[in-house]
Amino acid sequence: MSTIEERLHALGYVIPEPLRLPPGVTLPFPWVRVVGNRAVISGHGPTNADGSLAEPLGKVGSEVTQEQAFAAARLTGLAILGSLKRELGSLERIACWTRVFGMVNSAPGFNRQPAVINGFTELILDVFGEERGAHARSAVGMAGLPFDIPVEIEGEVELFPRHS
Repeated sequence: MSTIEERLHALGYVIPEPLRLPPGVTLPFPWVRVVGNRAVISGHGPTNADGSLAEPLGKVGSEVTQEQAFAAARLTGLAILGSLKRELGSLERIACWTRVFGMVNSAPGFNRQPAVINGFTELILDVFGEERGAHARSAVGMAGLPFDIPVEIEGEVELFPRHS
């Protein structure tokens, strides 16, 4: 059986560097907060391998196509995996995904948010498998998102208990 990171590599995915915030921006919260056997994940956006925000930016259904937003949701998943790995030390600590909340920067009339967030869900299922990767999920449209990103995703995972 291969590890999560081996599966990521075999699928051609790269975990990105931490997000490089725009000049003058500070975020006074952690990307991942571990509480007991849960890791709560703050909202992430699509990130390039070097930690820069991935383009295109803008509203899905006008400046960004549904296909581009699907890819952005997958990049957001990789950014989340990077934050989890940095906080947990290993993605093998994740017992299962529990819930995901996907937000799509939607142009008026765009109503395919679930299809966009499938980019994230398919990545997680491909990497973690059906048992560990299945999660409850919402996908909603927003009038705007930080830095004009097309997708923002937050969630929660259950961790394997630590043995002392």
